[in-house]
Amino acid sequence: MRPMLDDIALPQVQTLKLRDARALAAHRAPQMDGTYFQNMGRHATAILVAGVASGPEATEFLSSLTEKFDAAEPLSFVADIVADAEIEQVLIDDFKTRETAGKPDRYAYALVLREYQEPVEPEEVSALDDVIGDEASDLLDDLVDGLDLLPEFDTGLERFVAPLSGLLTRLQDLNRSNGGD
Repeated sequence: MRPMLDDIALPQVQTLKLRDARALAAHRAPQMDGTYFQNMGRHATAILVAGVASGPEATEFLSSLTEKFDAAEPLSFVADIVADAEIEQVLIDDFKTRETAGKPDRYAYALVLREYQEPVEPEEVSALDDVIGDEASDLLDDLVDGLDLLPEFDTGLERFVAPLSGLLTRLQDLNRSNGGD
């Protein structure tokens, strides 16, 4: 089967490679020789496609690929090598082309495709927003009620003013009498 990128048949594909990599987080644990690796799933699969486009339709083919690359939209990709990998959509990560010497209208091209996965939709949290708003309103009401107690607290502190008014002077005198600065 000829590889297809969206609606474009990829001509004269000479290289088609898949690269899967595990996402591992390395952790150093105290009193443990070596490193502990935590499996974080896998990275998006990378696919290298390299081939040659020749003939009068080669420039049209390359301009179609350039348009797809510039659009930066997910594209369908079909090839025998990716059938088992269950890759449905890809993004064009890198696109290179060069004109080859010796024959007119002959271009080498290379594409790096990355597996695309739909982002997970965020969960609905509007009900949580209502709960948080109600709790904040209740706390604000409690704060306002607490402000009503402030005059009583203020007058309650007046009885400590006279006994503590000379405290700083007495502490400084005590410090000097004990040889302090």
